[in-house]
Amino acid sequence: MAQLDIIQTILKDSNYHLALFSTNEIFALRKNVFYKITRGKETPFIKCIIRDKDIQLKPEEIVRQIYASRLIAQYGYPKKRIKFEYSVTFGKEKKSADIVILDKDRHDTAFIIIELKKPKLTDGKNQLRSYCNATGAPIGVWTNGENISHYHRKDPNYFEEITDIPKEKQTLKDILTERFTLKDLIIKDKIANERTSLKNIILEMEDEVLANAGVDVFEEVFKLIFTKLYDEYQSRKDKANIEFYLDQNLNENERSDYEILKDTLIKLNDKKFRVMEFRNTGQTETELKNKIQDLFDRAKEQWSGVFPDGSVFELSDSHLSVCVSSLQDVKLFNSNLLVVDEAFEYLVNKSAKGEKGQYFTPRHVIDMCVQMLNPKRGEYMVDTASGSCGFPVHTIFKLTGHLFTNIEIPDEDKQHVLKVFGIDFDEKTVRVARTLNLIAGDGETNVLHLNTLDFERWVDKTGNNQKNIKADTKWTKTYGKGFERLEALRVEKGENKQFNFDILMANPPFAGDIKENRILHKYELGFKANGKAQSKVGRDILFIERNLDFIKSGGRMAIVLPQGRFNNTSDKHIREFIAQHGRILAVVGLHGNTFKPHTGTKTSVLFVQKWHEELCPKVEDYPIFFAVSEKGGKDNSGSYVYVKNANGTDKLDKNQHLIVDHDLHNHGGELDDGIAEAFIEWAKTETLSFWMDK
Repeated sequence: MAQLDIIQTILKDSNYHLALFSTNEIFALRKNVFYKITRGKETPFIKCIIRDKDIQLKPEEIVRQIYASRLIAQYGYPKKRIKFEYSVTFGKEKKSADIVILDKDRHDTAFIIIELKKPKLTDGKNQLRSYCNATGAPIGVWTNGENISHYHRKDPNYFEEITDIPKEKQTLKDILTERFTLKDLIIKDKIANERTSLKNIILEMEDEVLANAGVDVFEEVFKLIFTKLYDEYQSRKDKANIEFYLDQNLNENERSDYEILKDTLIKLNDKKFRVMEFRNTGQTETELKNKIQDLFDRAKEQWSGVFPDGSVFELSDSHLSVCVSSLQDVKLFNSNLLVVDEAFEYLVNKSAKGEKGQYFTPRHVIDMCVQMLNPKRGEYMVDTASGSCGFPVHTIFKLTGHLFTNIEIPDEDKQHVLKVFGIDFDEKTVRVARTLNLIAGDGETNVLHLNTLDFERWVDKTGNNQKNIKADTKWTKTYGKGFERLEALRVEKGENKQFNFDILMANPPFAGDIKENRILHKYELGFKANGKAQSKVGRDILFIERNLDFIKSGGRMAIVLPQGRFNNTSDKHIREFIAQHGRILAVVGLHGNTFKPHTGTKTSVLFVQKWHEELCPKVEDYPIFFAVSEKGGKDNSGSYVYVKNANGTDKLDKNQHLIVDHDLHNHGGELDDGIAEAFIEWAKTETLSFWMDK
């Protein structure tokens, strides 16, 4: 067997990976592999770097040998201080720790314990905790070659995450008090280095402290994420300097290689960079809580209307300390919000969200819709069931050319941000959406907490002087400015039914029926063909009519619907209603795994342009673009499927984030051309108005 393949072959079907290690580190091990005949079979071996004897190469041993080499080459530990299979005594029982670094001054005492045996963090950490407590070792490390966690054992009950372990000539205090800037955060970002997710980190925090902390987990984690986003945002000038430096020193292909990027960034002098505040730097737990609370208070002042002015962290000092340590090495600002979005989807009241049939739309679906509808500067866009506001935020990216990054948006771009709107009836998701929009829009947002379908009741929030209905002052304080901008787009003054938006994109709830006559009677689709009122109508059906009311003649929309609306005989009148109001541009069948694990309902995206004398003249017969996604970006369990490098590790894009493997668009050239690119080519041949160069 070729040595090139042997490492991947051994690791196949194991829970061990090598994403943490560089190509050079892996190659250094691979070139030293040799074979022996054992039991009549050629078996791979390695000369152990510590024990100086031949060892059969198994998955755990691969990770141990590479990590031990790193301890020697990068951390400077002499071989004599490193022990494998170190004996740990538990009463009459003895167990073996995978790797132990002995104390510099006491050669019979463990200083750092590294655990490899348990492929899952929870199991590995529990074993690591028991080893550290039994030996008194102040530092522990768990890794499976893909993920790594470093811990400071403060006491038997609390293990706090630290950025790294000390090098041979450093102390633990050096690690805790090191100067840490945005440059360091990019280099040590857990998500990029470990190919993990914010959702997984939150799950670990739940296991560690949140589950039994007696607090609202959503609120406390939201506060932490909100505060950390603010801390990264405060370093936006440093971000601009980093981008300039990387542009000067790397080409586009090199920018896509995270190892090259890190090696280059290490050389950047960051002495004048701002020091990150969202960090546990060895102060007392009370001092840390006061520091983080102060940071949270400043974030609330910067991005108002998300948390009440007097809100504080409810976590205990010790629990907050653990949570800060868990999140401090995670870079939240990224290219497409997938890092934050997946975590919030998990947090936003899992059962309540599912009952309403509303799920956060995967970002690759959003990007396909944005690319196909081609928003232009000067156009107004709305999402009437905005959830976490993926469609509005990605429209902002398209209009301004700025991704979700902590770089200040130029004033000339802010006018375009204020032409983007989001509406949702779920208060928690609105707060999440406002946070992402406030940041993407640099401090202003048009995300509104309203029930889109029940537009007559909007006056309960906004007030009406003529009808002597008082405004909800709490609501108007938060949403008043955004609603004033929405009012300016009404077709008729004082009427909240029809608007003049150019573009609408939405994934409305498609579970449950509307049964209130008061609402049903406001919609044409609330009645049967014979004019008799319906007793109930599917929520998504009313959203079709409502969305058409939001866009002006010539306006265009994309809406996610259950596949049955396109096939069911009983829904023929809905299809006829749509055809009366506009040209059906395209129907894209999404993969069955798209909205898993929440639902396996087959869905499609409908693209429509309202009839207009010039932009979309009404005709009886016209071609429609049809496509079906065969690669949905998720597996049958609903977990994202990522593009792999040649060595089997997850590939990162130029923004150091995982690339979902799908066929909806080409992800900036990282994937083959997909459905969006095919539609764009077709749209140009069809001379669709929004794809014609002016």
